[in-house]
Amino acid sequence: QLTESGGGLVQAGGSLRLSCAAAGRSFSIYDITWFRQAPGKEREFVAVIGARDFNSGNGLYADSVQGRFTISRDDAKNTMYLQMNNLTPEDTGDYYCKSGSIWGQGTRVTVSS
Repeated sequence: QLTESGGGLVQAGGSLRLSCAAAGRSFSIYDITWFRQAPGKEREFVAVIGARDFNSGNGLYADSVQGRFTISRDDAKNTMYLQMNNLTPEDTGDYYCKSGSIWGQGTRVTVSS
């Protein structure tokens, strides 16, 4: 089971840190991926970090978030993070984490202009 948190309302230029807590088993052997879905649009890839990859510098990012978002993981806490800086209204949407075949329920991010 994955549970996202940390979403909310923020002004453009602000920051949020999303968390994805895993329960029930260790997810250290799985890649962790963040997706988002804007209103009326399809779900899209945001970022991914490999299994047991503790160096957030090795994350892969969508072009639209490169340089603003940072993905990381703390396997000791079975928790994954998405640090989002310099947010824009285009970042508004529901954010989901995925590990293996398991999806979280999503957390909503709203960026006001």
